[in-house]
Amino acid sequence: MIDYNGRCFVSIENTDNGEVSSKTIFEYKQEGHIISAAYSGGEIVKGTLIGVINGDGCLEFRYNHVNNKNEIRGGQCTSTPKILPDGRIRLYEKWKWLDSEATEGNSIIEEVRNF
Repeated sequence: MIDYNGRCFVSIENTDNGEVSSKTIFEYKQEGHIISAAYSGGEIVKGTLIGVINGDGCLEFRYNHVNNKNEIRGGQCTSTPKILPDGRIRLYEKWKWLDSEATEGNSIIEEVRNF
């Protein structure tokens, strides 16, 4: 199992209906198979996520945030990890808004070091 504790990630790709951007930083924590993260930057004023690492190594979580329009947004996501040649982690994400918009999207976030 990958250890996500203390790792930071930034978005490198997102579909147009997403609010996360290259200015959004995710700071992950892990306790056993439970993951959490705080995130902010770009359109996101403050966000949190909570979830689990499944037996296949994929992450399954829910997220909520307040954007710069003072809207509360939230959704669910499944992330599939890939270890890059330099040892960093890239997460391929399939997500869905759980609000009135109810649209889906895909994004990629990648570990940043020396943040």
